Amino acid sequence: MRVNFTVNGRKQEADDVWEGESLLYVLRERMGLPGSKNACEQGECGSCTVRLDGVPVCSCLVAAGQAEGREVVTVEGLADYARHRDDAHPGTGCAAGTCGTSLDAAQRWQARPTDGQSAEAEELSPVQQAFIDAGAVQCGFCTPGLLVAADELLEKQPSPSDQDIREALSGNLCRCTGYEKILDAVRLAAARQEEAVR
Repeated sequence: MRVNFTVNGRKQEADDVWEGESLLYVLRERMGLPGSKNACEQGECGSCTVRLDGVPVCSCLVAAGQAEGREVVTVEGLADYARHRDDAHPGTGCAAGTCGTSLDAAQRWQARPTDGQSAEAEELSPVQQAFIDAGAVQCGFCTPGLLVAADELLEKQPSPSDQDIREALSGNLCRCTGYEKILDAVRLAAARQEEAVR
């Protein structure tokens, strides 16, 4: 089967997709986007989290055919996605993502041309930078999924409580950090986002 969908703001087409092929496999092996990690293949670890029409999903559990006509944002496209969100609502609280991104807006979004499909940006998204600054990255295997989940949280809830952060990241497992640095990173991103709105 052929699957046509948008990945990181660019129209993509995957040919000869097997019915049972996961979105994760298509992204990593066919699109050359290795950011989403293949760990458990059961939706337990969250390392393969991507945004499908704005909603975080475990891409290992999504059949590739379910992405037909839809918008997928991977960790590789997070910076451009965040930048688009900021550009769409300049000078308002929405500049920090507080209003969310409508499905209609996500479908109209087109990423800037980069080095092909990888959507590498010149700079990091605010949440990516906060993870680095807070020392929340160790082995890095869980980081892509955590970044995608944290970005969605901060888009919908710009001033999350610790409980909100824990809940939003509850589908993501990390073996290295003990989670405190990860929570620090999300708090830092939220504080910076709030500061930018003022």
